[in-house]
Amino acid sequence: MPYEVDLANRAEDALGELPPEGRQEVMETIAAALVRPCAWPKPGGWHVAVVFGPCSWVSFTAFLGGIEVIDVGWAG
Repeated sequence: MPYEVDLANRAEDALGELPPEGRQEVMETIAAALVRPCAWPKPGGWHVAVVFGPCSWVSFTAFLGGIEVIDVGWAG
């Protein structure tokens, strides 16, 4: 089943400000979160999860069929 990713404006803005290597790592972290639906928070409401990469983090919420990335960060 293909899953969908939506990016909140804040996450889009943060991605746009990262250097290429930071953007790449954050996208890989988003992909890692996307392929693990068992680790998603309960869809709907205000439940949030955070996934960490080597130097990045992604906070997201879930909906039926995908995730919405709320915010991202990179400490590179």
